[in-house]
Amino acid sequence: MFEYEDKFKNEGYKLIAGIDEAGRGPLAGPVVCAIAIMPLDKDKIIEGVDDSKKLTPKKREILFDKITKTAIAYYIEEVDNVVIDKINILNATKQGMLNCIHNISITPDIVLIDAVKIDCEVKTIPIIKGDQKSYSIACASILAKVYRDRLMQEFDKKYPLYLFAKHKGYGTSKHIELLKKYGKCPIHRDSFIKNFVGTNEK
Repeated sequence: MFEYEDKFKNEGYKLIAGIDEAGRGPLAGPVVCAIAIMPLDKDKIIEGVDDSKKLTPKKREILFDKITKTAIAYYIEEVDNVVIDKINILNATKQGMLNCIHNISITPDIVLIDAVKIDCEVKTIPIIKGDQKSYSIACASILAKVYRDRLMQEFDKKYPLYLFAKHKGYGTSKHIELLKKYGKCPIHRDSFIKNFVGTNEK
């Protein structure tokens, strides 16, 4: 998972960041983007880091704490469903990623991004399946996923009818069934649920 980090380190880049998102596909909740600049010295590499989708929730939680403690710098940004409906999910994701780059406490020399191309004053490299190929992106993917899952657990307390803690807002058959039964709640994405329920409901 260090092919890209090694390549750019050898080219003279010192602060190499990874960016990824969680929550592009769900029917409810925000998309969450995270950036991480990780130390790449061998003695500071965190064992077990992988694409967040390949890890159990418990393993992600453990790694989240290790990444936040070890990172040179990191930042997490959420873009809510209102913005997603207004500018579409791809643009909302790009906005979240740009905000990560602009708000992290240390500006990186280069940013590796999972698949998305963004225009930025900092050099950015989109990598297809980057969360499986880059340690830095994988760290960011874990930050984004855990942060978003925690958010959805909080939303579950606020809107218990929808069982958000269980499906995290994704379009499971149970979630769609509840959506049709109760109508939408304030965190549902109108542009995503229009096939299931009238979006003029409150």
